[in-house]
Amino acid sequence: MKLGAKTARLIDDGKEKEVPVEEVQVGDVILVKPGEKIPVDGEVLKGRSSVDESLVTGESMPVTKELGSKVIGSTINLSGMLKFKATKVGKETLLAQIIKMVEQAQASKAPIQRLADLVSSYFVPIVIIIAFLTFAVWLFFGPAPAFIFALVNFVAVLIIACPCALGLATPLAIMIGTGNAAQRGVLIKDAATLEIAHKIKAIILDKTGTLTKGRPELTDIIALDGERKEILQLAASLEQYSEHHLARPILEQARAEKLKLFEVKNFEAVAGKGVKSDLGAVGNRGLMKDLNLSLADTEQDMAQLESEGKTVVILASANKIKGLIAIADTLKNESAKTVRALEKKGIEVWLITGDNEKVARAIAQQVGIKNIMAEVLPQEKAEKVKALQKTGKLVAMAGDGINDAPALAQADLGIAMGEGTDIAMESAEITLMRGDLTLIPEMIALSRRTLTIIKQNLFWAFFYNVAFIPVAAGVLYPFFGILLNPIFAAAAMAFSSLSVVLNSLRLKRN
Repeated sequence: MKLGAKTARLIDDGKEKEVPVEEVQVGDVILVKPGEKIPVDGEVLKGRSSVDESLVTGESMPVTKELGSKVIGSTINLSGMLKFKATKVGKETLLAQIIKMVEQAQASKAPIQRLADLVSSYFVPIVIIIAFLTFAVWLFFGPAPAFIFALVNFVAVLIIACPCALGLATPLAIMIGTGNAAQRGVLIKDAATLEIAHKIKAIILDKTGTLTKGRPELTDIIALDGERKEILQLAASLEQYSEHHLARPILEQARAEKLKLFEVKNFEAVAGKGVKSDLGAVGNRGLMKDLNLSLADTEQDMAQLESEGKTVVILASANKIKGLIAIADTLKNESAKTVRALEKKGIEVWLITGDNEKVARAIAQQVGIKNIMAEVLPQEKAEKVKALQKTGKLVAMAGDGINDAPALAQADLGIAMGEGTDIAMESAEITLMRGDLTLIPEMIALSRRTLTIIKQNLFWAFFYNVAFIPVAAGVLYPFFGILLNPIFAAAAMAFSSLSVVLNSLRLKRN
């Protein structure tokens, strides 16, 4: 909470003005110099810089920010100067939301805490009864002075049985566990989530934005007539006025290679097929068929690319097929590693996607997933989760889009990618702030460790209380002349609480 920025440098009529961060309004233009904290969430209008977002994502590598990039309040601007427009202020900022979620999680009760509360509700009255019985027995049968003897044993029973360690056992472990998770970039909505995570037996991973990067990239260029550079230059020239999402990776690659684009005349976008102009045409099979161009010589290459889960764009010019361009939403580097880690924990992994079976199988094969749900419409995702739950398994769902929100809410454990939509994060129990899939098995391992620590805490808390009550009551006195002095009882009780604290702190180890 102390990491938030205190002031902001507003740009008002071309002049700089430093104001308290509480006075910043949505739409204000803010300037951030190198080494300063970004005061609120916003969108970059001008400038380019590296930003340290480790506070929010747990990722140590700086992130490049430029025109159109989103910036997060309280992250640190490292190198260049940035001018951005405030989009979220006050309680709406990401840092404020994180603080709220962590506070809620730390204040919530895990189901296992209810067990401890139930036991305590019986344990405390029983201890008081034992204390009064101890007093009564020694008042009538104890050595002189009987009243003092009875009173000392009465007090010793109450002190040794004080259930403070029992009260600390669960909330302390939950507080440290959720805090540790937040430092790694995992936000946990409540304590029950932390308890249930290690019981998950099946997980459904959405393809786009979860297993994949969520943005198409140009992967292959096959030149059939001419050189690779010529194919890219021509395709980018044709696509420069297109609004289709497949045009962007072609144009980005052309810009990266600093290719000069040709002037285009008579541009026409053909809905669902591609674009054409005086330079030629670029699009799918349907467009080539309309142009009466044969694809017989390219089918083998196209089939190979499509079997790898790629979308093929065909380039034609001067009534000839010039080349093929393959575009794919490439997999995240950690996808295959995460799938292996989850399967190692005995978790059944499923892939869910709206893509056709062929593309789904290609992606699944690359990451090692055996179970596939293909051609699933957005509104059907929640039903697929429900169907898997009916097999008796606790099901987790990981996704990032608005269309994933109902499925995230339906799952026993919803996991939202941090780069996703607000509604997806609101529907999920867990949010991965940097969208790193390896955080999923890490979070499951943390859940298991937290529950182990809680059980150990509860055992030791009960062990101290129960084992020493008979000694405090004076059971050993008639045989061995041993009594538990209230001072030693107090020390033992304090040690009981200390052992719970020290055991819980083991969760801080990574």
